[in-house]
Parts: sequence; structure tokens; C-alpha cells
Amino acid sequence: MLRLNHSLPLFRFALLATIALLSAISAAAPAPVPAPLVLTDAMTSVDLWPAVRVLRDPDRKLAIENVIASAAEFATPESAYAALGLRQKVVWLQVPLSVPAQANGRWILDLDYTLLNRIDVHVVSDGNVIRHAVLGNMLPFSARPLPSRAHAVVLELPPGHEFQLYLRIETIGSMILPVRLSKLAAFHQRAVDEQMLQGVLTSLGLCLLLYSLMQWISLREHLYLKYSLLVFASTLFSVHFFGIGEQYLWTDNAWLERHMAGITSLAAAFATALFIEDVLGSDMSQRLRRAMRILAAVLGIAALAYALDLIDIYVVGIFMGTLALLPALMGLPGAIARVRRGDSVGAYFILAWVGYFVASVIMVGVVKGNVGADFWSMHSFQFGATIDMLIFMRIAVLRSAAVHVAAQRATREHETLHSLAHSDPLTGLLNRRGLNTTLAAALHNCNPEQLLAVYMLDLDGFKPVNDQFGHDVGDELLAIVAQRLRATMRTGDVVARVGGDEFVVMAGGLQSDQQASELGGKLLEIFRAPFALEQESCRVGVTIGYVLAPIDGHDAAGMLKSADAAMYAGKQAGKNMLRRGSASAGV
Repeated sequence: MLRLNHSLPLFRFALLATIALLSAISAAAPAPVPAPLVLTDAMTSVDLWPAVRVLRDPDRKLAIENVIASAAEFATPESAYAALGLRQKVVWLQVPLSVPAQANGRWILDLDYTLLNRIDVHVVSDGNVIRHAVLGNMLPFSARPLPSRAHAVVLELPPGHEFQLYLRIETIGSMILPVRLSKLAAFHQRAVDEQMLQGVLTSLGLCLLLYSLMQWISLREHLYLKYSLLVFASTLFSVHFFGIGEQYLWTDNAWLERHMAGITSLAAAFATALFIEDVLGSDMSQRLRRAMRILAAVLGIAALAYALDLIDIYVVGIFMGTLALLPALMGLPGAIARVRRGDSVGAYFILAWVGYFVASVIMVGVVKGNVGADFWSMHSFQFGATIDMLIFMRIAVLRSAAVHVAAQRATREHETLHSLAHSDPLTGLLNRRGLNTTLAAALHNCNPEQLLAVYMLDLDGFKPVNDQFGHDVGDELLAIVAQRLRATMRTGDVVARVGGDEFVVMAGGLQSDQQASELGGKLLEIFRAPFALEQESCRVGVTIGYVLAPIDGHDAAGMLKSADAAMYAGKQAGKNMLRRGSASAGV
């Protein structure tokens, strides 16, 4: 028993040593190599990401020989699907492949994220590189293995062999790596589908851009100019993000390819701030409006700084992740205030911001490697931006309509005030002020071949009617007299009531005094018949004095004075007559 107790520590030591040795052997053993993907002819498209293992190369020193020798150091990615996040700079991907003897080993490898700067594709068999190709958006478009929107290359994999596919990815932005192998038909179908989608969305953006510019040109409403900048920047961002720009617009322009994402995203945020401030400015405090303008200026300066390489894409990411969200937050109180007033513009803004926030969160998650890079997440920002553009267009139209209605209302109010100031409320005719303005303008257009006659009319017998039947009947009689005068005169002639029972008639385009006298005779005739009132019938006469311009003068006040003097002379001579006056004679 004593022996056993003495040997127990020795036993424990041996046991612990054995466990430590086994652990060391286990740690030193290489990670098991995953089984290769078997590429059969029954497959049309193979997603490689589930089989991908990753090796980071922060110092950019690893060559393919080092990578082949370090195959055991590759590890399964711990990030979201096909997204490794930012600041990786260089990573290596490893995918084991196997092509059966009876299969066709012709496949197209493509990485459907266009903003990858350089991609080195190595196909390794039995430790030897049998194919090397270079892809990436910094490669001249004409030098790409396949002239496609995404990065693609044809791989000829000899049947009956196993391979290791190594991809060296280098980029200054996010490591978004949706990588797959496809047969030619499947690759073309997917490419056509994406081109069709981009064509529809880009065409929609261009239509909105052209419409907003036309509205700005025709209405001179600056809101449409701000909206057009927003649409232009958002559309260009999507065109660049999905490779359409490099493929069709700025092919082989390295500066645009490197800077377009940062410039367009900051420009869109800049235009959004200006747009929101313009629409919701009346519901924001002066301090908040000033802050919004300062924010817009900061975003605009940041876009210029990035274009001049004074800041890098990581700083742009900080701006977009912080300041770009502020316009919506700063405009939220104004939008809520409009919703409370029942204004649909506020509701549209909130709806747009909810969609933008969701799309932005998804896209930021993809960029940072927290959200998988599938079709919906990769297109989320584009879909969200398109919906925002449509909603903002609706807001612009509503704002433009509101401004137009306000302008119409102001015009009507102005016209009403002008009418009240220049019209007689009883008869609807011009009053003395309106007559003076109209007569002064007409005198500028008359000449010896186109005479202007000014008739001063004073009713004969109006006072007895007014005294006998009352003022209401007198007012009714004056209104009917006004109607007869307007019905008798020609189109373009002017009838005015200048006081009490006095009226003035202007008739232009006359050829002679004889024509003016005949027209004056017609004015006398309309008073021959009795005036049928609502409850009475009465007769009144008229005495008319008139002058001709420019024969009798060119001054409005002088012409009216002369016509009035002629009318007064007619009263003195027996009433119910037409009498010609003269500015020089004073009668």
C-alpha cells in the first residue's frame, strides 16, 4: 500500500506528459484538406464560396510558390457569405477542384464584383501552375481575358485530374467576392439578365434626369436642379458599381475607375442635403437650415478632396457612414411637422428615409463583411436609391404644384386688389383711376389716321328717378345703363363710370370726326327706349360731350376736361344732345 502511494505522483506526471504530447502532435498536424469540388457536366453553375479557404497576405509578400507551400495555413472564412470586409488589401483564396475523366473541363470563372483592383488566377496541378490569368478593374479593358462587365476568364481543366485554384485578390476597397464557375450558356444568361436589369434602372435614372432638367429650364425652379444632381450622382454610382461605366462609358480611364465610387456617393449625399433643405426649410429653424447648408458644403468639399487624392477611400467611407445620414435626421422634425399638418410631402420623406436606411444598413453590412453578398444585398442600395429617386420626384412635383398654386393665388389676390382699385363695384366698369390708366396708354397709340374718341356722358332725369323710387332703384338703373353701353360699343372700346350718373366711353381706331359723330349718335339712341327695372319702368336721357385725340389733345386729364366741358355746354343748350369739344377752345 505504501508503494502505491509513492508511485501515484509518478503516474500522474506520466499521464499529464502523455496528454501534453498528444496535444502538441495534434496542434502540429496540418488542417485537413477539404474534399475537392467535383465538376461534372450535369452542373451548369457552381458556387465556389462554400469550398473557399482564405489566407491573408497583409505585407503583400507571398508569391504563388510560397502559397502552394503554405496550403495548410489556409482557413475557412469566418465572415459573412462572400464578404471579407475592409482593409484586407491582399488575400489569397484556395478552392480544390476535381474534373472526372469523362467530363468536359471547360468552365468560366467569374467574380461578380467589379471594384476589385487586381485578381491573379492560378490553376495548380500536382504542385505546378498550369494556368495564370490576371483580372481586375485596374487592368485595361482591352487586356481582359473576357470583355465582360464582371471579372471573368475561361479555364480549361484537363479531365481526370484534381486541381487547386488559387486567387490572389488585391483592392483598396471592400473584399466582396461572389466567385463561381459556370458553363458558357449559364454565364451568358446571368450576364444578359444583369445587363437587362442595369439597362432598365439606368434608363429610368436618365429619364428622371432629363425630366428634372426640362422642368428646371421651363419653370426655373431650383429644386429640380438639385434633384437632377441627386439623380445624376446616384445613377453614376450604380453604373460604376456594377461595371457598366468601365464597359461602355469610360473604358480604360483608370482615374475615373478609381475615383468614381467615392465622388458619386459624396455628390449624392451633397445633393440630398440641398434637396431636403429646400423642401423642408420652411419647417426648420434658421440654425438647423444653416447647419444643413454647412453639412452640404462639407460633403461637397470632401468629394473635391477625394477627386484631388487629398483623402482616401477609407475617409470617404467614414463620411458616408456618418455625415451622409445626417440630412435625413436633421430633416426629420420638419417631415413630422408636415405629417401632423396633413401634408403628404412629410409622409413621402419618411417613407423614402426608411427605405434608404434599410438599404444603407444592408450595403454597409456587405462592405464590412457582416452581411452576405448575394443578389439582393448587392442590389439593395441600387433598389433603395431608385425608390428614393421616384419618391423624391413625387415630392418635387408636389412642391412645384404647391408653389404654382401659391403663385396663382397671389396673382388672383393681386388681380382682385387691382380690380377693386380700378373698377366700379356697382356696375363692374372701370372707375376714374382705371380710366386714367387706360386712357393714358391709349393716347400713346393714336395718330391722325387712327383717332381716339373720348365721350363724356351725363344722364338727364336721373335724380328724379332716384328721389322718387329710392337709391336701390337708382343703382339698378345705373347697372342697366352700363349693360346697354357695353352692348352697344365695339370690342376693344372702353366704358367707365367716373361718378354718380356720369359715364365715359373710349373708342379707338376711328378714321374721321364723321365716324366719331355717328358713334355718338348711337350712344344717344340707346337712351330713347325706356329702361325696364325689376319693378318699374322709367326713361332717362343723356347729354354727351366728346373730343378726338390727337386732334384735340394728347393729355388724358386735358381730354377728359374738354369732353366734360363739351357735355356741360350741351346741358346748358337744352340736354339730350351730342356736342364736340376742343382742348384749345376749352369747350
